Formats: sequence, C-alpha cells, structure tokens
Amino acid sequence: MCGRFSLSANAQTLVDFFRLPGAPDIVPRYNIAPSQDLVAVTAGAEGREWAQLRWGLVPSWAKDPRIGQRMINAKAETVAVKPAFRAAFARRRCLIPATGFYEWRPGAGGKQPFNIQSTAGELLTFAGIWEHWEGDGAQLRSCAILTTAANEDVREVHARMPVLLPRAAHAAWLDAESERPALEALLQPAPAGSLHVYPVSRHVNRPANDDARCVEPLAGDREV
Repeated sequence: MCGRFSLSANAQTLVDFFRLPGAPDIVPRYNIAPSQDLVAVTAGAEGREWAQLRWGLVPSWAKDPRIGQRMINAKAETVAVKPAFRAAFARRRCLIPATGFYEWRPGAGGKQPFNIQSTAGELLTFAGIWEHWEGDGAQLRSCAILTTAANEDVREVHARMPVLLPRAAHAAWLDAESERPALEALLQPAPAGSLHVYPVSRHVNRPANDDARCVEPLAGDREV
C-alpha cells in the first residue's frame, strides 16, 4: 500500500518535470497523510493543469464522504472493475508527484519506517485516479493512489508499492482516449534498482510531524 509520502521539490522543478505552464502554490511537505490535500496533475480543457485533491477517494454516488478514509489506495489488479474505482479509472486519471514514500516493516521492537526514493534523485510520479463528489451543499475532489506488487527494492519492507509512472507514460495515463488494455499495461512494479530504500526514525509515524527530520536516515542503522 501507500499510506504516507513526501513532496519537497520546488514549484519550478514541478513545472519543468510535468511540462506545465504555471507553478502550483506549494510548500515543502515531508509527511503527507490520508485525508489531507495534495497536488496532482489532471487533464483539463486546455491541456495539463494543476489540481488540489483530497487524499481518499469519495465515489460520486457515496452518501457519506467519510468513506474516503478507506479509499486511499486502489489495487492495480482490480481498479478497472471495482465499483468504487472503475468510473474514475475509465475517465478521471491523474499524476501525483512525490519525492519519496514511506513503508513500515514489522520488527521485534515495533514497526520500523523506511523512506523510498528514486536512486537517480528524480521526482516520482504515482498513478492516481480522482472523483468529484457533491452533497449537503458541499463539493469535494478526491483521489486514490494505485498500488501494485512490490519490486525487488521494496519487497523486503512491504509486499506492495505505488504504481510509479515513467515520464514517457504520463501522456497516455492522462489521455481520455487511452483504452483499458494500454492503461493496464502501465500498472507494473518499478524496475529493480530504481529505488533507494533506507530506514528513518519513528518521528514520521505521527502525521503532525511534517518536517525534514522525517526523511533523515536513521543514525546507526544500515540500509536494506
């Protein structure tokens, strides 16, 4: 799964990476958690555009938006057929930028958090889906991150990982004309060796702790 991630890149880096005309209004985030807002790239009428989405997808037919608390991830293997996700997968896909994500490995002393980043130091792009919900006079745009089986880099820490889209796949993922087989072909684990995995302190366990200490390597510990 993916239950926490960071985005500490500056706005111009995001503009250049995603080839967008304008910069999003962001500050560095080191501990983005479910139910919080995040920035994403969606397909607009004039091309790619920035969007602010709530993490935790709320289907358009939901009676209670709190259902989104259970919809932070969508499995790549079933996203095209699950009632909560299939409409968004077919028509409302997005790119979610990150500089890294966290996973926890059970141990004798409790769960140990790990940070996972690109070995090349590049931005990561999660495959996402989003929905629009209205109810009781309120409107909400929300999203979920797609997950797949973990690659060799992540497997020792967790069995699953986010779907990471290479830049060459961004256009196809956002294209409303892309067909299901082509989209499903993108939902693969990242290549082995492409991710750097290292332990961090339990400071990250508390969502309120949103600072650079979350990503600092744990002193005295070895990398996986």
